[in-house]
Amino acid sequence: MTAELSYARLIVNPAAGAGRTAKRWPRIKECLKTLGLKFEQDLTEAPGHAIELAKAAVNKGYKLIVSVGGDGTINEVVNGIYETGSLKDITLGIIGTGTGGDYIRTLGISRNYLQSCEGLSHPHKIVVDLGMVEHTIAGQKRHRLFTNFAGLGFDAEVVKSTTKKYKSLGSVPSYLMGLLTTLVCYHNREISLKIDGKEEERKVCAIIMSNGKYGGGSMFIAPQADIKDGLFDIVIIGDISKPDLLVSLPRIYRGTHLTHPKITLKHAREAEIRTKEDTALQADGELIGEAPARFTIIPSALTILV
Repeated sequence: MTAELSYARLIVNPAAGAGRTAKRWPRIKECLKTLGLKFEQDLTEAPGHAIELAKAAVNKGYKLIVSVGGDGTINEVVNGIYETGSLKDITLGIIGTGTGGDYIRTLGISRNYLQSCEGLSHPHKIVVDLGMVEHTIAGQKRHRLFTNFAGLGFDAEVVKSTTKKYKSLGSVPSYLMGLLTTLVCYHNREISLKIDGKEEERKVCAIIMSNGKYGGGSMFIAPQADIKDGLFDIVIIGDISKPDLLVSLPRIYRGTHLTHPKITLKHAREAEIRTKEDTALQADGELIGEAPARFTIIPSALTILV
């Protein structure tokens, strides 16, 4: 372990993984000590707290900040670092203990939390892109970074249902229950979509702005996505019927859905979406607001240990 990475600040979300992180934390802490990593830790107490803890860690001079939790925890930590203006100066470590673990699948970080601890002792760095979404919440404009993917429409409604009702079931069961619940009441949306300056009107089920390959608890949403190419993989699920969507679901897990005639893949650096009715928006599996939304890729923005 290099001197640069010999001292870390861990931001631990005990609630991640339906509360399993709290149970795993003593073993994680002991494993890191055995490996010789010197660290201090903070435990989050509520949604959004990891943002403030990450900002505090940067302001205290830490150069290695480790997220212990799921995709939502990673998202908050990265946003906290970003708000200090120090993204280029910080290295992010990840110990995945969350429900889905979609982002670390793309990174190649083990979903076995003890193995990911060991990965911190033999660090290899990569520099990856991030996404930025400008959106509204309660009528106010906001912006937020996302590491893995952001979605609008059916996808975000599934996140809403999963988060509020089923998250304790685990990654795949909770997502499937959220999906089935959403199928009952959701209707496709009329939108205005502008991609790299070219605008079109269309009716869609969902639009997914992918940086990573996976989402929704191991769905292979964007098989061709590259977190270092400076582009989004934009998966547009068009005006598909509910029965067709349900039948096509296994294809999304296999990554073979892109041949469906009503599913389109585009590559772009930026996109803007406007809707005629309220349409939910999620980033890294967390609800963040509603459309309209503008998405921008930030190339080579974050250094991660893998």
